[in-house]
Amino acid sequence: MSAERYTIDTNLYFYSLDASAGDKHLRALALLQAVNPLRTVVLMQTLGELANSIVKRRPALIGPAEQLIRRMSRLELAQANPEDLHLALATHQQHGLQFWDAVIWATARRVGCSLILSEDFQDRRTLEGVTFCNPFKMAAKELTVLIG
Repeated sequence: MSAERYTIDTNLYFYSLDASAGDKHLRALALLQAVNPLRTVVLMQTLGELANSIVKRRPALIGPAEQLIRRMSRLELAQANPEDLHLALATHQQHGLQFWDAVIWATARRVGCSLILSEDFQDRRTLEGVTFCNPFKMAAKELTVLIG
């Protein structure tokens, strides 16, 4: 199985910059190097969350974060709209997703992503055609097939 279009959550961008994250750092780096630029949608929310997390938790990584944000901004970008926020509120209430995670899901769903790569959701859960996968629970080969 391969996802037609997918997006990557903030935590994976963060780990790709944070060498102290050990194996997660290495896996996140490999993931970002393997993304298919024709199938990856970058959500503005995740780039904003990344910048905020770096500023608060790892200010020494601001330079590398800026470079990563510039690189990822060359891919297809999508931002939340009012309908996404309404759907996120309903999804938060009905399915128990954290609100900002529900915004990521709603935006990804609207722009046609069938996969969200993140460690923050229930692995392999599918919600209205969008599956959440934790790349840290997958074999490298399986992940490559999924995003290739």
